[in-house]
Amino acid sequence: MTQPLRLGIAGLGTVGIGVVKILRNKAGLLQQRTGRELFITAVSARDRQKDRGVAFTDYAWENDPVDLAQRDDVDVFVELMGGHDGPALEATKAALAAGKDVVTANKAMLAHFGHELATMAEEKNALIRFEAAVAGGIPVIKSLTEGLAGNRISRVMGVMNGTCNYILTQMQATGRGYDALFEECAELGYLEADPMLDVGGIDAGHKLSLLSAIAFGTRVDFTSVALEGIQHIALEDIEQADDMGYRIKLLGVAQMSDTGLEQRMSPCLVPKASPIGQLEGGTNMVVIEGDEVGRIVLGGPGAGAGPTASAVMSDIIEIARGIRISTFGQSAKTLVKSEPSSTVTPAPYYIRLRLQDKPGALAKIATVLGQEGVSIDRMRQYGHSEETAPVLIVTHKTGREALDTALQNMHKTGVLDGTPVAIRIENI
Repeated sequence: MTQPLRLGIAGLGTVGIGVVKILRNKAGLLQQRTGRELFITAVSARDRQKDRGVAFTDYAWENDPVDLAQRDDVDVFVELMGGHDGPALEATKAALAAGKDVVTANKAMLAHFGHELATMAEEKNALIRFEAAVAGGIPVIKSLTEGLAGNRISRVMGVMNGTCNYILTQMQATGRGYDALFEECAELGYLEADPMLDVGGIDAGHKLSLLSAIAFGTRVDFTSVALEGIQHIALEDIEQADDMGYRIKLLGVAQMSDTGLEQRMSPCLVPKASPIGQLEGGTNMVVIEGDEVGRIVLGGPGAGAGPTASAVMSDIIEIARGIRISTFGQSAKTLVKSEPSSTVTPAPYYIRLRLQDKPGALAKIATVLGQEGVSIDRMRQYGHSEETAPVLIVTHKTGREALDTALQNMHKTGVLDGTPVAIRIENI
């Protein structure tokens, strides 16, 4: 295959500029590795006059990304605009309708419209590649679709949002609280325009839903991902977890159970000594378990211009080499509509609550837990004040439904001060 591969890039933010720089600075190397020339024919962005530190005089400019996607001199449409609908979705559909391959870093768009777009791509004999959409520079999509294609996957889990991991590890390292570190992340530009996408677990939930689709051969089902953010994690939770030999991480887990596909993104206590427990700063990590390979651990930078642009380029290079793989690793026609799991796999839980200093208060809480079949493994009181008594409880394995009922019933005892915090313990 010797014909040049012509690219149209929509979105010239940090990642888009990173891709442009790789294509310019490594043109010879890329040609050696693909056997053909890769070059940009046209670009599109919202502000043509913005100084991006790179000259674009060699490329045609389109104000409308849909027009860029439909150009006759574009073979691959590279969508780096972001947003789950609007211009990104319209331009992607336009590119596929024209039979063009698409490379995107847009996890939100794929989480909401992945099956529709994959079906459209197949009908037009086109490709959608999205390595950069999950875990930045970590090649987790290619690992699932190619390297582990001979495995039946039993579980996928990981830390997939660098901002949350940064906040939680800095709480551990500095003794600063969540609110102070949230403000620091805002000042440093680490947060999305809507911070809840990060701290609420939505961004990471998008990524988990994409990995689930590949791992289990299902249609993307982001709406069934159980989401819980890190906003309620207090410094005392970090300290108590550390004392018990754990770290707190925003952990995504996807697995097929007897009752359906379980997908959850929530804070969990994980062992300090585990690879995920040792994960620091803004780094991401994905753990995949297969019947033949066992467990593999993939870690690396989950965001940033260089790592994300590297992932985008890996998809472009794959297309240039003539490698044609269905969007989610198998034909969209064969992807099944998953049945969301009706229950969450039982696990031990950490419970932090504050009790009023009344006789029999602790006994009332123990009774409520027992009535729902929640067995106590460990319990201790710490930092007693004149009016309240902070209490830490670790349960044996229990279902989340039973625990939630018990937590609700605790409010009826009249001995609670505030709302209890319950965090799953994942012994990975």
